[in-house]
Amino acid sequence: MPQNLRSKNRSGRQQRRFVARRLEILRAAGREFRARGFVETGMRDIAEAAELSPANLYNYFQGKDEILFFCQDSSLDRMKAALDQARRVKGSAAARLRFVIISHLRCLLDEIEGSAAHLLTNALPPRKQRYLVAKRDRYELGVRNLIASGMRAGEFAPGDAALVARAILGALNWSVQWFRPDGEMTADEIAEKLADYLVRGLLANTDFAKHFSAETETLRVIRKQVSENRRGRVAVG
Repeated sequence: MPQNLRSKNRSGRQQRRFVARRLEILRAAGREFRARGFVETGMRDIAEAAELSPANLYNYFQGKDEILFFCQDSSLDRMKAALDQARRVKGSAAARLRFVIISHLRCLLDEIEGSAAHLLTNALPPRKQRYLVAKRDRYELGVRNLIASGMRAGEFAPGDAALVARAILGALNWSVQWFRPDGEMTADEIAEKLADYLVRGLLANTDFAKHFSAETETLRVIRKQVSENRRGRVAVG
């Protein structure tokens, strides 16, 4: 193998390991934020939880603000990716919204535990706050448009799509306050049940409820495939 190609491959592997290590630190930081609170958690606490020396931790993150920002930014990227996936699916607005809700909750509660810091945006410097709020607003607009399309199609009862979107997202985001990994229900179980509850509350009539039940099977397959693809990317390197 030519030297430049070996160097390129080695660089790619190193980058993937670096990203994977940052995600591990993020999970450890999320557990500490959940247990101690953001203000009370120090970089030394995070380093210990991640099984790193404090000096080594600074090779990955320069401070708590950077960890929190990375947590928020990564979470929003995954949520937006799920929303984009739902838009490409042929099916009812109800089934697509259910997929988005489940993906949102899994992102907050299961996939990256650091996402438990989702409500701590105000702890960041103003410039980073503005960036994340703008990104979050774009995601909210996409969810709102999905709900509005269901209302126009007659699947959902008529109403204020913006208000409904904010109510749903507020309920989902608040789950990080009461969810416990060692509780009676897993993150997946909560996501499934809460998604069914929220979507069924929007349906215009029982005919759509029957159609929605059939289509959720298709969305389950898609969600499983997305999850497997994501795990495969993290496992590489």
